[in-house]
Amino acid sequence: MRSGHRSGHTARLAAVAGAVLAVGACGSPAGVAGVSTVPPASGAEAAAADPVTATIPAPVAQGEPSATPAVAPPKGDEPVPVPPPKVSEFTYTFPVQGCETSYQSKLLVLPKTTIWAPKGCSFVSPVDGVVHEVNTKNRWRPSTDKGQDREGRFVTVLGEDGVLYLGGHLDAVAPGIAPGTRVKAGQVLGQVGNSGNARATASNLYFAISWKTEPSLWWVRRGMVEPWDYLDAWLKGNRTLSPAAETRAMVKRVGATPKCAILCASKAPERKPEPKPEKTRISLND
Repeated sequence: MRSGHRSGHTARLAAVAGAVLAVGACGSPAGVAGVSTVPPASGAEAAAADPVTATIPAPVAQGEPSATPAVAPPKGDEPVPVPPPKVSEFTYTFPVQGCETSYQSKLLVLPKTTIWAPKGCSFVSPVDGVVHEVNTKNRWRPSTDKGQDREGRFVTVLGEDGVLYLGGHLDAVAPGIAPGTRVKAGQVLGQVGNSGNARATASNLYFAISWKTEPSLWWVRRGMVEPWDYLDAWLKGNRTLSPAAETRAMVKRVGATPKCAILCASKAPERKPEPKPEKTRISLND
């Protein structure tokens, strides 16, 4: 009997021990060697144990402006105007002064340009030089359309750069302007008009670049070098861009006295038919 009582007591102790072990297993996670199975402390406990101070910006909702103030960039210095480089020893000026102008930068039959400007505007010498030809009379007639008269009243200037400049369709030539007169860049040579074959158009300046020839070679003075690149430069401030090199190259290519190739022929004057002589009637009664 005593032996049976001990066996029952031993069994109850074993059951209690197993229950304690089971509860311990549930309350503490299993671990491995070298790794603590104690759960981490709560946030409050961790802050109390090792406090950390930090500033974390609050998230900005999409579409809301940022609370960070905009930083204005520093203002730079005002730009310093730099003059264009000097590319020749000559100084030029745009050939029409005192008025608003316009012109086309493309070839229109001849290598020249038409500078549109109000009547009476000043045509000035584009460079220092000497007056070469002057025509104060408007000799052009539509019935003949002679090539040498198409520019109407005109003045040509042989520049110190060796280039010849023509201003045509003038309304008048300035007083004192005659062949051999020395002129300066910007000096008035005449007034813009519509003489010559421009009489049916608005007033304008026929402007052309070539080289010195005899008046009989009128097709040379009316334009051999395209002028608009130089006009653009003189108008926009680069007053030393010179057509001298291009003009010399053109002379070398076509010769100093080339033959006329474009708009050369004049109209033959119309001849009125001569009246036929009346026939004499003879009467038989005479």
